[in-house]
Amino acid sequence: MSSHVEKTIEVHLPVHEVYNQWTQFEDFPHFMEGVIEVKQTSDKMTHWKAQIGPSVKEWDAEIIEQTPDTRIAWRAVNGSPNAGIVSFVPTEKGHTHVTAQITYDPEGFIEKVGDVLGFMSGRVAGDLERFRKFIEERGQATGAWRGEIHGGQVEKKG
Repeated sequence: MSSHVEKTIEVHLPVHEVYNQWTQFEDFPHFMEGVIEVKQTSDKMTHWKAQIGPSVKEWDAEIIEQTPDTRIAWRAVNGSPNAGIVSFVPTEKGHTHVTAQITYDPEGFIEKVGDVLGFMSGRVAGDLERFRKFIEERGQATGAWRGEIHGGQVEKKG
């Protein structure tokens, strides 16, 4: 049975800087709890290694939708079942609302108990808060990928 988490945070920077930072997947271990490593293997593929409960898990994720300054959607193609969308909405103050929507399948007893106790919800909220702090302290993104992916096809290189 799948579970779903949705969390939003306001980042006090313009949408293009916030979005650009989110496209730097290999920086995720700096602010995502439990993420050991993310490797970008192609424009639309990433390989993840993360501590989930007592286990280290690895999986590949395909970016299926990516529109600059708007959203990034992905799905795991193997390993730990998960999918999600991160959306970026500019505010009138020149800030950005970042919303993460994640669907995942807890595996095994420990992950299922953690899910019931709201572990994943707390982790996503904490990851967004650490992301906000990471980008706001820098004031600008560490890099950018401005390409577009629609229907799983790279339509514009970044």
